[in-house]
Amino acid sequence: MYTIYDIFTSMADIFDYLSWRGDLDFNASPFNPVDNIIFSQLSYLALDGIVPGPGEKEGISLALAVKVYDERINSPERLKVTSIFKEDPDLIRTLGASKRFGNCHLFGYENHLDNDRELQFSALCIYTSDDHCFVAFRGTDSSVVGWKEDFNMCFKEVIPAQLEAVNYLEKMSRMINRPLRIGGHSKGGNLAIYAASHCSKNIQHRITDIYSNDAPGFHEKVIHSENFLAIKDRIHSYVPQSSIIGMLLEHGNESTVIKSNESGLSQHNLYSWEVTHDDLLRAEESTISSRFVNNTLREWIYNLDNEEREQFIDSLYHILSEADIKSFSDLENSWFSYAGRVFKSLSAVDESKRKLIRKTLKELFQSAGRNIDTFLKQ
Repeated sequence: MYTIYDIFTSMADIFDYLSWRGDLDFNASPFNPVDNIIFSQLSYLALDGIVPGPGEKEGISLALAVKVYDERINSPERLKVTSIFKEDPDLIRTLGASKRFGNCHLFGYENHLDNDRELQFSALCIYTSDDHCFVAFRGTDSSVVGWKEDFNMCFKEVIPAQLEAVNYLEKMSRMINRPLRIGGHSKGGNLAIYAASHCSKNIQHRITDIYSNDAPGFHEKVIHSENFLAIKDRIHSYVPQSSIIGMLLEHGNESTVIKSNESGLSQHNLYSWEVTHDDLLRAEESTISSRFVNNTLREWIYNLDNEEREQFIDSLYHILSEADIKSFSDLENSWFSYAGRVFKSLSAVDESKRKLIRKTLKELFQSAGRNIDTFLKQ
């Protein structure tokens, strides 16, 4: 049930929240789920050379980081501070100018991409004025290798980024003498849960909350493990009404459905999530289209064994790599040129791989056909 306040603030977003609560520190207005998505979004910014890394003791206030960030944008090295989301520069400037976030202390920034290991990983730590530390894991960027790593979760119990997340949490926790909040968006939420469930027990006991924002789930074996069960009651899982990414694989717990001012896959963007003065605006249930996609993909994936999943994903990645596509922004900016490369790369693939791709896609369409009655169940 919504309050009168919720009704009048419908369609409000992160920036509205900052105008309402930006002048109150975390002692005056306690940490809430909106702060979680703000810190999760902050992790997407390219802060290389701005926020000190794990090996450096000193950090930087968010307000000072903004000044350095703006200097970089106006410098010849501008490309080094580009971001995935167009709203990110405005977000960090608004955060830096606020009392609530401006004095937050940023440190332990780590960011690396390894094509050979099929690894994309980034994280940072944030001290808040209520004597806590938020460990934020970045979600998938626009790189093809980043998405390949995500898809690897369909057939692997563990991926390189999850192991990196555990190592990062262990390493940084030795430097932090505060209670821990952990979170992230998309793959970042998955990494937060995995790191919390696989870190040492003494660190695990210091974790108060784990935030997963429209994150994919895990291989079946992971959620049935003792490690997962040990932290399950501290997980706060949120998905938008038309969630697709957050419905993938197994989760082991119920997710809270959130309203978004966008539709379809665009709801995955945290900037579209609706908020109140101290919470995310709840929806009664997910949309029919989300349930249809969830049922279709779930059936499709589980009709494939691990070897078939791996071969299909590896084949698609091989085609994109041969076409020299390193990021999905490449496709967006010059799709016509790259489409020709993809078709050329596909034609060079041996017949067995082409046959596998056709067979797997055929099964996907058949699964969709079997679940079309989802739209009739209202």
